[in-house]
Amino acid sequence: MVAGAGSGKTRVLTRRIAHLIGERGVSPFAILAITFTNKAAGEMKDRVADLVGPVAHHMWVSTFHSACVRILRRDGDRLGFPSSFSIYDQGDAVRLTGYVVRDLGLDVKRFPARALHSVISSAKNEGLSAKDYVERSQGPYEKHIGDVFVEYQARLRIAGAMDFDDLLGNAVLLLHEHPDGARPVPAALRARAGRRVPGHQRRAK
Repeated sequence: MVAGAGSGKTRVLTRRIAHLIGERGVSPFAILAITFTNKAAGEMKDRVADLVGPVAHHMWVSTFHSACVRILRRDGDRLGFPSSFSIYDQGDAVRLTGYVVRDLGLDVKRFPARALHSVISSAKNEGLSAKDYVERSQGPYEKHIGDVFVEYQARLRIAGAMDFDDLLGNAVLLLHEHPDGARPVPAALRARAGRRVPGHQRRAK
């Protein structure tokens, strides 16, 4: 549903969810509602609860990143991550990129950390692993970026950490490679993972 701010999107969605639970008999455990902010997620759950009662609190209502964190905390060990993995925010990720650029002996003016991390983030959002990026790189400049990407991911792995892009990519990878581990994950999310572009983040290398 695409509409402008204040047009009633949340009201339409909450009434649709309430209809599924109250009139169609759909289990709240089978419903996934994704919002962009934690505040909106809480408001949506409260609105549905006003319509159908406390059973609404059994739904999955969260942001994309929160849903992925929940999945990875539970089953991320299948990808080699501890359940206590750290999450690097944007500032952490840019700093780590800068350390990698420095340690690889690259010119920090030619390879500014923020710009390089933006390239890495875009590659991840296109479903490319560090290895994929290296294989597709053309020319010395892109190859250097590939080197940074590889080392950046290696350091995240050593630290037992993921950045925001990894939360999304690794959750999709987990659901795609280990569908049996998706236990109470709503069917809608499992289906989206199954339709993901082949090759997406096969491994966080």
